[in-house]
Amino acid sequence: MHNAPKPNIDELPTKAQLRRSTILASIGAAVIAVTVYLPAEYAIDPTGIGRVIGLTEMGEIKVQLAAEAEADRLLDEQRATQQPSQDQTSSVLDSVMGLLIGTAYAQEAQDTWTDTVTFTLEPGDTAEIKLTMAAGDVAEYAWTAEGGRVNFDLHAHSGGESIDYERGSGATDGEGSIEAPFAGDHGWFWRNRDSTPITMTINVRGDYSAVVETY
Repeated sequence: MHNAPKPNIDELPTKAQLRRSTILASIGAAVIAVTVYLPAEYAIDPTGIGRVIGLTEMGEIKVQLAAEAEADRLLDEQRATQQPSQDQTSSVLDSVMGLLIGTAYAQEAQDTWTDTVTFTLEPGDTAEIKLTMAAGDVAEYAWTAEGGRVNFDLHAHSGGESIDYERGSGATDGEGSIEAPFAGDHGWFWRNRDSTPITMTINVRGDYSAVVETY
C-alpha cells in the first residue's frame, strides 16, 4: 500500500469539469423524471412521450390500484376500531364506491376528446385547423408536435372582426381553451420551420359545430 503511485495532478478533473458533469447529470435526471418517472408512477405526462411509449397507461393503473388500496385500508380501520352498525357499513361502502368512481371519472374525463386531428407537416409546409364556433362558445384543446418544432398563430376573423389569441415559435406542445367573442372559425395556422417532417396531433372538445382542416 505504501508503494502505490500518487495520482498525476494533470489527470484529475478540474472544478469546471466537475461542475459541468454535475449540471449535465441534473438535467438528465430532470428529463428522466418528466418523461419516465412521472408518467409511469403518477400518470402525469406533460410531454406526451409517456403515453406514446406506454408508461402513462402503467401510471394510470398504479394510481387506480393505490386508490383501491387506500379504500381497503380505510375499511379495515373502521372494522378494527368498532363493530359497525348497518348504517355505518353502508356509509363506509358509499365512501369507498365514491372514491373509486371519482377516480375512474377523473381519468375518463382526462382522456376523452371529442375530435382528434393528426397530420404531417413537411419542412416548409403550412396548415390551418379551425373550429366553427358561435359567440360565447368555449372549446378546450391540447396539441403536440413530434419530430420537430412548429410556429403557430391561434386566431380568428369573421365579418370584419378579428382576434389573436396566442402566437408561438419553436413550440412542441400546447394546451388551453378558446372562448369565442364572435361567431366564426377560430383556430391555428401552423408552419414547419424545421428540416424534418413533423407529426401534429390536435385534440379538441367543447362548444363548436365543425372542425375545418386546410392543408
